[in-house]
Amino acid sequence: MGRVTRRRRVLRVREGESGYRPDTLAAEEPMEIRVGGRPLTVTMRTPGDDFDLAAGFLVSEGVVHAAGDVAGIRYCAGATSDGGNTYNVVDVVLAPGVAAPDASLERNFYTTSSCGLCGKASLDAVRTTAAWSVAEDPLRVGPEVLTALPDRLRAAQKVFDSTGGLHAAGLFSAGGELLCLREDVGRHNAVDKVVGHALRSGLLPLRGTVLMVSGRASFELVQKAVMAGIPMLAAVSAPSSLAVDLAAESGLTLVGFLRGTSMNVYCGEDRLEAGLAAVE
Repeated sequence: MGRVTRRRRVLRVREGESGYRPDTLAAEEPMEIRVGGRPLTVTMRTPGDDFDLAAGFLVSEGVVHAAGDVAGIRYCAGATSDGGNTYNVVDVVLAPGVAAPDASLERNFYTTSSCGLCGKASLDAVRTTAAWSVAEDPLRVGPEVLTALPDRLRAAQKVFDSTGGLHAAGLFSAGGELLCLREDVGRHNAVDKVVGHALRSGLLPLRGTVLMVSGRASFELVQKAVMAGIPMLAAVSAPSSLAVDLAAESGLTLVGFLRGTSMNVYCGEDRLEAGLAAVE
């Protein structure tokens, strides 16, 4: 298995003084995802929870929807000099009767840790491929629960403490209980790992849950939440305009700038429990 962190010698400069010291970095390596032996995409990710990442990616693409759709996931032999495994190629075997990904999903370029699902920018595509609707989810969350989530997410980040270089995605209950957390150099990878864990555990759709992310709320993160049946997405930073459009059309509650006791609710504010007075 690939290492989550790497050690490097760096020159550290502090207050006019300098010296060499070891530093811990978040690992970033390419991982190729295959389906039935056929290459589908390559993503830059932090090694770890690779099977969850592959499964979550396929949920986001609308290829699989339940644990029974996946017959197996395995690492493929790598190209090391001794014939060993590099753990950077994962092959997903679909269950009989599950359609293979459409050829249009195949990517001849790699997906960086920051760009997400680069070719999927259509509101109609998500609307037509989502297996579940989040619009009617009866989730209600108190503002005090939401404002506590960033600290709970941060407290659960183990690798971030040593590197300072990883994003996190955490799945929470309506009461603020942490159900699953994953870290990665890419926000979208961290979310895929959470969704993939849920798929492999037979938990989809993720009704009545809140997805909390450590960065901004982009279109692809809203897409992944909708595809997994998650009714609320909260982020510590800003959403994009397309993210808000998709959330509004899908019936997802989108919260941004969740910091301290403040937040911006961009759509779906009816899911916040009573106690807030809105002033135009």
